[in-house]
Amino acid sequence: MNNSPIVKEYASEYQDQVVDLILNIQQKEYNIPITKSDQPDLFSIGDFYQKGKGNFWVALIGDKVVGTISFLDIGNQQVALRKMFVDQDYRGAKYNTASLLLNNAIKWAQDNEIKAIYLGTTPQFLAAHRFYEKNGFTKIEITELPENFPVLQVDKKFYQYLVE
Repeated sequence: MNNSPIVKEYASEYQDQVVDLILNIQQKEYNIPITKSDQPDLFSIGDFYQKGKGNFWVALIGDKVVGTISFLDIGNQQVALRKMFVDQDYRGAKYNTASLLLNNAIKWAQDNEIKAIYLGTTPQFLAAHRFYEKNGFTKIEITELPENFPVLQVDKKFYQYLVE
């Protein structure tokens, strides 16, 4: 069996695994008091993310979902990066899951004439902050976000990536 993750566009067959992966990381790993009902987008991924210039991808090892990333179309050839999660066992240089997901999404952005990617994150996701900065994202103030960027309650740090 190949131990390198492959990235594929989301399909409904991955629904349950995606929800389990994301909730497990949010609740158990980071103790964020968030529930399934707080995230209705997870139950309509196709309708919510895979429209306009948006999309949603999964990283797979075999049939197991080990990571997710999505773009939410916010208009003006801009997207919000959302739902970037990687299973604890598949983080780091051994698997490069996060980099594979992000590079795949950025390539897709280039191919789809997206000009900028924005994201909001929580203060406790320190490894995520380093990852985004290492991958060309620059920190911005909340006031620099496009007005149609959907700020989540937990978002306190914001980043921008200008697509070349």
